[in-house]
Amino acid sequence: MRTFFLFLALCLCFGIPSVFAQSRWDNPNFVIILADDLGFADLGTTGSKQIKTPHIDQLAQTGVLFTEGYVTSAVCAPSRAGLLTGRNQVEFGFDNNLGDNLPGFDPHYMGLPLSETTIATRLKKLGYATGLIGKWHLGGEEHFHPTRRGFDDFWGYAGGGHDYFKEEANTQNSYLLPIQCNYKTPAPISYITDDKGDECTDFIARRKDEPFFLFASFNAPHAPMQALEKDIKRYSHIKEKKRRIYAAMVHRLDVNVGKIMKALQTHGVADNTLVVFLSDNGGPADHNASCNAPYNGQKGILLEGGIHVPFIMNWPQGLKAGTQYDQPVTSLDIAATFYGLAGGKVTSREFSGVNLLPYITGDKTDAPHDRLKWKFTISRAIREGDWKLVSVPDRLPMLYNLRDDVSEQHNMLLENQEKAKELLEKLGKWDVLLPHPLFLEGSKWKARQLELYDRNYVLEQPE
Repeated sequence: MRTFFLFLALCLCFGIPSVFAQSRWDNPNFVIILADDLGFADLGTTGSKQIKTPHIDQLAQTGVLFTEGYVTSAVCAPSRAGLLTGRNQVEFGFDNNLGDNLPGFDPHYMGLPLSETTIATRLKKLGYATGLIGKWHLGGEEHFHPTRRGFDDFWGYAGGGHDYFKEEANTQNSYLLPIQCNYKTPAPISYITDDKGDECTDFIARRKDEPFFLFASFNAPHAPMQALEKDIKRYSHIKEKKRRIYAAMVHRLDVNVGKIMKALQTHGVADNTLVVFLSDNGGPADHNASCNAPYNGQKGILLEGGIHVPFIMNWPQGLKAGTQYDQPVTSLDIAATFYGLAGGKVTSREFSGVNLLPYITGDKTDAPHDRLKWKFTISRAIREGDWKLVSVPDRLPMLYNLRDDVSEQHNMLLENQEKAKELLEKLGKWDVLLPHPLFLEGSKWKARQLELYDRNYVLEQPE
């Protein structure tokens, strides 16, 4: 009886929610931390010799590092459409990046189709509080707004990027549009990466007493190339100016990953929060001085450098620290994993991805996927086991064995014509059944894609 009254007194003094903060539900909280245009090689955990990322490295060291982690597109918007739905976006017509509407297309359909259900909507129905901080890039029309796609709280912007230091009213420049927020009047931008980190910690503080899903959607290190002067000085030893600014932007991203993780600890929810870190696509090496070594290619194309990304899961209560998982996985698996852990039923009809937990823990010993397939406008690719085939319009298919040739330097097409024929047939039968794109980006980007396949890329870590 004395114990009961002591417990009651604690509830009255500190509030019932805080007493139950970590034990009111069995299902974990979920956080996605998404980098934007991050080079595969530009983290400590992926071998960077130049850029220090201790907080992201700590996520990998105390969690699960996926060495074969992929996204579903080589550019921002389609990749995010796949990530948030758990369905391969080209299978519902999201085959292009979002830009200006072209003649003949209805702008009403320029975004994530209303027929598709986001993981935010699914989790909200299961009792989760949901928040998006940062970049949306899945449609600017009102019916595509994040608060209509399952997010309770939104602080951010609808477009594909933003200036890091300023915003302006009454502007046609989408990178300068004012920050939108549905739960308070947002303060002026200081440095947007820091502002996003602050808003993420605020969301955790407000929602800590209920199960929550936070999508921390950073735009670092996406253009424009803007960094804090103190961070640029930190990397003064890097001679190339753009690379120096890029390193500073990645550093500031890492600082804010640490800020989010500290907030989870401070509010007593870290142990039962599953955090996923990844990039939306490979780094655009030609544009932001990122590096995707040892992978060939970059953002915009389906060589490994465009779609093979840093991919980390961290969940102290549910995953063994220091685990490395070496089977191919995809960003499509994240929504399915979250939904399954939240108590939902994961079916192949609703998800292209799978719940990864049984595979990570060893309850399932087969590979999560027999094959992975990609399509981005004029490029198509398929990976089955160690074999990967890439097809573009102006040349014979490219066939690589990734076990022996991770940098895709040796086209094995002529030596393995039967394997190429088999993969090309599987890829083609899938491709012809895909719906027509709901919108198109400008045709200039198709020619640019072809040119990117012919470039030489840095395949070793810069000193």
